[in-house]
Amino acid sequence: MVGKKKKVGSVIRKKVVLKKAVSKKAVSKKVVKGKIDVSEIAKEVRAEQISSQRASFKNLASMKNKSSVKVKKDNRKYIMTGVPGFDELLDKGIPEGSAVLVAGGAGSGKTIFSLQTLVHQAEAGKKCLYMSFEEREERLIDHMNGFGWGADKLIKKGLLKIQRISPFEITRNVDALLAKEKGELLIDVDPVIIPSGFKPDFIALDSLTAIASAFTGKEDSYRIYIEQLFRFFEKIGATSFLITETEQIPKIFSTSGVEEFLADGVIVFYNLKHGNVRENAIEVLKLRGAAHQKKIVAMQITGEGIMVYPEQEVFSEID
Repeated sequence: MVGKKKKVGSVIRKKVVLKKAVSKKAVSKKVVKGKIDVSEIAKEVRAEQISSQRASFKNLASMKNKSSVKVKKDNRKYIMTGVPGFDELLDKGIPEGSAVLVAGGAGSGKTIFSLQTLVHQAEAGKKCLYMSFEEREERLIDHMNGFGWGADKLIKKGLLKIQRISPFEITRNVDALLAKEKGELLIDVDPVIIPSGFKPDFIALDSLTAIASAFTGKEDSYRIYIEQLFRFFEKIGATSFLITETEQIPKIFSTSGVEEFLADGVIVFYNLKHGNVRENAIEVLKLRGAAHQKKIVAMQITGEGIMVYPEQEVFSEID
């Protein structure tokens, strides 16, 4: 009789200890006809322990993530283009100092977009330089005045400069650049000449395609030149827009491919044909270090410049 009481007491003590480890609901599920399935309850205890431990780890990880977000502050500055509708495709804007490829076919709006951006920044007091390897200065100024942008006024204030350069003048510095690259030349050689006494905040170069034409049959020299060009813009701290000519629905966005690799951003212009009508579209294909919407949207070239419609997506004729 005494032995039986001891056995019952032992079972009761086990039950009390297990109840402390797991919920009453868990224990009750394992009590069948007055018998306790100790192994099953032990499994549940272990499962609850694991769950509790992992929950603590998740909370700690979450706190660390929140802490790291607070420590990692985005101290970069961002710029806006001022092109109606386009800036809505960007989260904060284009990181200041970025080199952005502006790619598209003939007549797709690349030059207008670049000029419009420079005018917007010049009106805000920034120094802007437009380097043309094709169009004459007078024609570009007339083009801007035709949109009512008041280019003459900005030029007189010293905020906007239009400079025309022959692409073949570039090749004169190539030998020196190659010698510098090999360590044979001790002095610095700039890939382009900035007007004396003018330190631009923004540069538009029109176009890389024209420069490439001066390097026909000298692909290696062109690649070295382009690398030096990107380094130069980075060194002077300018935000640059480099125009490059492509097909109307481009699949390759630069002459050699090295340009889009070196660029911080790529903006693509499309010129789509529907019967006898052409439709323009634009896309922010790449923007390193900045969030942006990933879609192709409609745009128009109006009497006041480019207008982008960020909510009107374009799908037709684009793979």
